[in-house]
Amino acid sequence: MDGPTRGAPEDGAPAGVRLDRAKLLAARYKAAEARPYLASALYALTVVPSAGVPTMGVDRHWRCYVSPAFVDATPVAELAGVWIHEVAHLLRDHHARADRLPAADQRDHRRVNIAQDCEINDDLIADGLALPEGRMEPRLFGLAAGGMFETYLSAIPATPPRAPDCGSGAHGTAMPWELGEAAGPARIGAVEAEALRRQTAQAMRAHQKARGRLPGGWQRWAQELLEPTVDWRRALSGAVREAAAWAGGAVDYTYRRPSRRTAALGGRVVLPSLRRPLPRVAIVVDTSGSMGEDAIAAALGEVTGVLREVGVRGNRVAVLACDADVHTVSRVTSTEQVTLAGGGGTDMRVGIRAALAAPDRPNIVVVLTDGYTPWPDETPSCRLIAALIGAEAPRPPDWVETVRVLPGA
Repeated sequence: MDGPTRGAPEDGAPAGVRLDRAKLLAARYKAAEARPYLASALYALTVVPSAGVPTMGVDRHWRCYVSPAFVDATPVAELAGVWIHEVAHLLRDHHARADRLPAADQRDHRRVNIAQDCEINDDLIADGLALPEGRMEPRLFGLAAGGMFETYLSAIPATPPRAPDCGSGAHGTAMPWELGEAAGPARIGAVEAEALRRQTAQAMRAHQKARGRLPGGWQRWAQELLEPTVDWRRALSGAVREAAAWAGGAVDYTYRRPSRRTAALGGRVVLPSLRRPLPRVAIVVDTSGSMGEDAIAAALGEVTGVLREVGVRGNRVAVLACDADVHTVSRVTSTEQVTLAGGGGTDMRVGIRAALAAPDRPNIVVVLTDGYTPWPDETPSCRLIAALIGAEAPRPPDWVETVRVLPGA
């Protein structure tokens, strides 16, 4: 990364472009010293002086294009903030996320860039970093801080008065001042970039444990990278389907419908046929005071929807409303028929025992709970699935099949 002295053109730069490299690198050192968890990512960027870039920008290959005039006019403290801003585009994989936007949005890369800047800058400002005037923030568009750029995009005007351009490493559209795929200095590939993201996320987690201070956006980013959120609807649906298939696999013999092989025996012997019974399902709903109605409704709707698809409905599904006692037991065909009562303490063991004590004993018990409950001491003689409401819900014993339901996700 060491380059020529001030006043000499550098590799990849047009003749006559001069960059105060000492000032620029001093700003990067300041950024890395103040935010050490970003150091590896910051020093992975390759500097490319350019008279075409408005301020600073990045491409998909982790090359950082720098305007010499911008460096001359900007204090070191603000340059340090811009360094962090630009590397944040790459760490948050903004260009790949922009590639997944509708085509109409992709064509207006200025709006995309503004939305991305809003996603980044609210964290940087909250973290006390200095940024140049004219920075984009969610509040300028009447938006709440802490959002993702995809959710901000619809509120960004079609022709913004100020249009930042952080390059294809942000909005995904290659700019004229970029060097392209084959040309120019060292490039970082997709595999190395992903390794840098993971290394940075691990450094953030270590920093947070040691010092306890990290902006909320970076916390969420690191957690999602190291512990990716599973689509809870798909996971819950899959668990219920698999359990239904398991219960339905318990075939039995029946004489109500003789086997087709009986005719071959001339009627002298009647052979039973195999029967694949539909499972009975009990859904135990935690109605204690800590449970949110929206989360309960979302999870209950997902479970009953899957059961309908696999042919389990009507009197084969019982819903038990339970806090520390069972308050209602319903046979339902839709979630609108469910009566939820309770609001006291929490003990899902009571609901599980009540479900298993019913005359029509269930093959599958699904428990919708925030997890703050005792669990049975041993595995019941049925398939038990716990749908845990909320990211912080404590896990049940290992023998309980578990799906984490994230409200609003």
